[in-house]
Amino acid sequence: MPPGGLAAMSNVRDFGAMGDGQHDDTDAVLHAFREGDGELLFPAGDYRFTRTVVLDLNERGRAALQGLGGLAKIVMDGPGPAFELRGTHTGSADPNSFQPGVWQRERMPTIAQLEIEGRHAEADGVRLIGVMQPTLTGVLIRNVRHGIHLTQRARNVLISHCHIYHNTGIGVFFDRVNLHQTNIIGNHISYCRLGGIRIENSEIRNLQITGNDIEYNNNRTFQFPNADDVPTAEIYIDCGETGTVREGTICSNTLQATYSPNGANIRIIGQAAAESHKAGMWCISGNLIGSQAVNLHFTSARGITLEGNYIYSGHHRNLLLEQCKNIVIGANCFGHNPDYKDKELCTGIRLVDCENCTLAGLQIQDALAGEHTVKDAVPVQRDGLIELIRCRRLNITGVQVLEGSPHALHLEDCRDTVLAGCGVFETRPRSLTQAAIHWTGAGSGNLIACCRANRPVLVPEHVRLEGNLFDTGPTSE
Repeated sequence: MPPGGLAAMSNVRDFGAMGDGQHDDTDAVLHAFREGDGELLFPAGDYRFTRTVVLDLNERGRAALQGLGGLAKIVMDGPGPAFELRGTHTGSADPNSFQPGVWQRERMPTIAQLEIEGRHAEADGVRLIGVMQPTLTGVLIRNVRHGIHLTQRARNVLISHCHIYHNTGIGVFFDRVNLHQTNIIGNHISYCRLGGIRIENSEIRNLQITGNDIEYNNNRTFQFPNADDVPTAEIYIDCGETGTVREGTICSNTLQATYSPNGANIRIIGQAAAESHKAGMWCISGNLIGSQAVNLHFTSARGITLEGNYIYSGHHRNLLLEQCKNIVIGANCFGHNPDYKDKELCTGIRLVDCENCTLAGLQIQDALAGEHTVKDAVPVQRDGLIELIRCRRLNITGVQVLEGSPHALHLEDCRDTVLAGCGVFETRPRSLTQAAIHWTGAGSGNLIACCRANRPVLVPEHVRLEGNLFDTGPTSE
C-alpha cells in the first residue's frame, strides 16, 4: 500500500471502465480518481463520458491522466468539458503567496497522450480552474466546442505538442481568467470556428505563443448559416470592459487562414483608457502571417513591436492600426503570394488616429495588377499602399515602397511626422502610381528628408523638404 493507505491501482479498467465506446465510463473513471493512486492510466480504447469528470485536487490530491501513447480516446457524449481540473490557488506565482496545501496536493496536474472527441453539441475538451502548473502535452482535442477552457484563475500553464483541431468554438479560450505565466508551444491549433487562441475580459501577463501552426480558424469549414462574418482570428485578444492583456510574445508561428469577413490573423482590441491602453507590451516576430481580411488589426493598443515577419494576402489590409500608441513596425516584408503571380494585391498599411509610432526598415510591394483578380477577392478602397490618417509624432525611416497605387504613401492631417531615407519606386511597365507621396490636409512640424522617388511628390506647404532626390519635383497639394 502506498502512503495514505490508498490502493496502488490507477488503470481505469480495473475500476470498471469498459473502453468500448458504448458503455458510460464516467463513474468508473471518477472511482479510479478517488480510490486509486492519482495517476489514471487509460489503455487503448474509447471511453464514453456523459458528464464532466471533475478532478478536485484539493479533495483528492495530485493527479495525472495518461493515455499510453495516444491509443486511448475519451468520447464526450454530454455537455461541458470531458475533464475539469479544479484547484484552490488564489495567490500569484510568488512562492510566498502559496498555501502549504497547494504545493502538497495540487501542483502540476498533467494530461498527456490522450484524445478527446466530442459527440455532443456543447461538449468541451478540458477546463482549468484555480490550478497551479497544469501541464498538457501530446493531447488531441477535436469535434468539441472549446478545446482548452481557462476561467476564473490559474498560474504557470504549459500547453505543448497538442493537436486542437476542428472545433466549433475556440481552440484555447482564456475566458474571464486571471492568469500569469503561460507557454503555448509547438501545437497545431486549426479549424476552430471562433478562433485559435482567444482572450476575452481577462487579466493576462507573461503569455508566450511560440512555434505553433495556427490556421483556418473561421466558419468556412463548418458552413454555419449566417455566421461567415462573425469576427474571428488565429490569435484574438479582446480586453473587453474589464480585462488587461500585457507582457506577451508571438514568435515563430505559422498564422494562416482563408478569407472571412471581419477575420484577422492577429486581432488585438484594448481599451483607450485615459491613463493607459489595456493591451500592449507585446513582441511579434519571426512569424508567417497571411490570407485573411486583415492580417494584423490592432485597436487601442500601446507598446507593440512587430519585426521579422512575412505578411501577405490581407484582402482588406495587411496591417490596420486604430487609436494606437507607441507601436514599432520594424524590418518586416509585406508582400503577396508569388504563386498568384501578378494577380493578388498587397493591400497595405493603414494607421488612423495613432501617435508616437515608428515604421523603420520594412519593405512593402504591391502586385503588378494593381487590383485583386483572384477568386472571391473583395474590392479594396484605399488612397495609398501606406496610409497615415490624423496621426502625430510618426517616424517613417528607411522604408522601401514599391508599386503603390493609387499612391505609394498617402498622409492626411498629420502633425510632427518625419519621412527620412525612404525609397519609393514604380517599376511596372504601365505605371499605376499616380504619386509617390500624396500628402493632404492640415498639419505642422512635418519633414521629408533624404528620400528617393521616381513618381510625383504632392505635398502641402507645411511639409519641409530637405536633401531629397525626386524625378518629378515636389508640387504643392
